[in-house]
Amino acid sequence: MILALVASALSSLSLPADPPPTAFVGARIHTVDGPPIEEGTLVVAGGKIIAVGPTSTTRPPADATIVDASGKVIIPGLICTHSHLGGTAGADGSGPIQPDVRVSDSLNVRDSGYRRALAGGLTTLNCMPGSGHLLSGQTAYLKLRPATTIEDMFILGADGEPMGGMKMANGTNSMRGGTFPGTRGRSAALVRKQFIAAQEYAQKVEAAAGDPEKMPNRHIGLEALGEVLSGKRIVHHHTHRHDDIVTVLRLAKEFGFRVVLHHVSEAWKVADEIAAAGAPCSVIVIDSPGGKLEAIDVAFRTGGVLERAGVNVAFHTDDGITDSRLFLRSAALAVRAGMTRPAALRALTLSGAEMMDLQGRTGSLVPGKDADFAVLDGDPFSVYTKVLETWVEGERRFDRSDPQDRLYAEGG
Repeated sequence: MILALVASALSSLSLPADPPPTAFVGARIHTVDGPPIEEGTLVVAGGKIIAVGPTSTTRPPADATIVDASGKVIIPGLICTHSHLGGTAGADGSGPIQPDVRVSDSLNVRDSGYRRALAGGLTTLNCMPGSGHLLSGQTAYLKLRPATTIEDMFILGADGEPMGGMKMANGTNSMRGGTFPGTRGRSAALVRKQFIAAQEYAQKVEAAAGDPEKMPNRHIGLEALGEVLSGKRIVHHHTHRHDDIVTVLRLAKEFGFRVVLHHVSEAWKVADEIAAAGAPCSVIVIDSPGGKLEAIDVAFRTGGVLERAGVNVAFHTDDGITDSRLFLRSAALAVRAGMTRPAALRALTLSGAEMMDLQGRTGSLVPGKDADFAVLDGDPFSVYTKVLETWVEGERRFDRSDPQDRLYAEGG
């Protein structure tokens, strides 16, 4: 009798219902995977995109909350492949190569920069340590979710582990003398030496076949480089001059690691070589002179030159070099200098996702992907356009009509 009463009581309890779908109706929608939809509907539920298409043929579910998005523009959430938000401290001055360092151990989820990024339409970041080392540590791929600790922002891989790349650099930043290299040739030699050590370590681990008695002493730095050599972890490589770019390509070919070339101020000089190597480029667009001598030939036309050569191009902020709130402007300047509009928008979204192995999750507005998108009040490449809302996994994370959010968009 008692068991029957308990069962009856439990059956009467109602579990919290999932929020109803939300349908944005009447917007101009840039899916990135196809041509713009002039009057479209985007339906999201459970943190995912469940439908997108012309309003005339895309019917929201009966229980959907309808948002009139007439006159608005919806684009995928922006992806920055190279950010320093959150206090991205990595390697220290003790040596030029420190693959054991994890930038996630330095990130502050309460950093106001994350709120500013949302105000700029960003939803996904590759947070990286700096470029003052040949190898400054492991990067962290983050989704801009509400967070109490950095674990709440991690993007997890199929193995359940936080995803990220490996930050490397060459050129003048790491040429400091002392324990650091003093020449470009010495820089490359030190990198080769470290990768050879990682190869030898991986061979010993493989030969041990799980036998603890045969395993080498654990080396977490060489373990991380082993993930680079196996292809699990992508190298995100700071490089500016054309000769430094080609050195990176040479090392990538020699050791077989995947690489994304970052900054690439002189990529327009060696676009064909980059294309032949199949190396994607994450480009920074700066609109003021100054900076380092090796970036003196930086050019707005780089994006267009690389696009025509067949290179996969993304843009990044390097925030605080370029403010995340102004990220759309990077693509606009590239369009002015000859890049096509579709490629420029892709460079802010899907191309960046591809450079972080996230193309199956985000970067374009297609059913099944995360509901990461931004709502704009005009053309994405107009200087007059404002980000009105930013949604991450189906949750509105920035609303310009909210006075507190607006402060992060405008200052104050």
